[in-house]
Amino acid sequence: MKNEVLRFSTITEYHRAAGLPNPAHPLVSVVHMDDLKRPLAEGSFSLIYDFYSISMKRVKNAKFKYGQQASDFDEGVLFFMSPRQVFSVEIEKDSVMHRPEGWMILVHPDFLWNTPLAKNIRQYEFFSYSVNEALYLSDKEEAMLNTIVHNIEQEYQANIDRFSQSVIIAQLELLLTYSERFYQRQFITRKAASHEVLTRLEDFLSQYFNSGALAKQGLPSVALIAGTLHISPGYLSSLLKSLTGESTQQHLHNKLIELAKEKLSTTNLSISEIAYELGFEHLQSFSKLFKTKTNLSPLEFRHSFN
Repeated sequence: MKNEVLRFSTITEYHRAAGLPNPAHPLVSVVHMDDLKRPLAEGSFSLIYDFYSISMKRVKNAKFKYGQQASDFDEGVLFFMSPRQVFSVEIEKDSVMHRPEGWMILVHPDFLWNTPLAKNIRQYEFFSYSVNEALYLSDKEEAMLNTIVHNIEQEYQANIDRFSQSVIIAQLELLLTYSERFYQRQFITRKAASHEVLTRLEDFLSQYFNSGALAKQGLPSVALIAGTLHISPGYLSSLLKSLTGESTQQHLHNKLIELAKEKLSTTNLSISEIAYELGFEHLQSFSKLFKTKTNLSPLEFRHSFN
């Protein structure tokens, strides 16, 4: 069946669908991809979990789609899913999906209950990433995470006691911390892709600012920009922070101030007219932002050119 949508409410349901034994712990499980006894579906399909998933997979002749973009995963790729996100597998035409390699950590939200990670897990932005933000691992990085995954598996397969949850949570936090480090490395080592996103951002902002949309709609929202670029708002802000030291909002404000400077120095428009063209409903708001960014009022800046 093509494009079948499969939803799993519990980790046990997933195990049974994949032909695996019931999980040793109902709320956390490490699944080795080469242990899967049967495919979840024939052809292309989509998955929705009601639990967290951290996966390191390799599959030939297939692409996965997570968010807006599709990508192959025949190399070591780490990606993260929050409950109720959609993950799609697209089998290449006239091909058969090979047996996947790698592992998955499945964690039900109830396992995190009453621990700091229950709240802190939302701070890891990669749980909302689209596929072009997947984390590509070096062999060394992959080996480090494999060790942590092994420790998690060993812990819940041993006799569970009152320390088991704390030990597993600590290992999960360590894995997430390493992943955060590796993502920051990726922003540096994958500069070409990062700068390509930045170029598309600048093209979008130039078109938006020159279209008169500022006066009609105000500054574009971060969500609108990210959606246009087919990336998540969190990834866009992280990327800009890495490349420019600015958040998306700071970047927008700086672009706005550069345009304001241009109008103040090259036109005879009044300060109020400029504020309106830049999307400000109130002159005071424009003047306050301009002075915050330049240490001069708009009028003082204009006088500096006379």
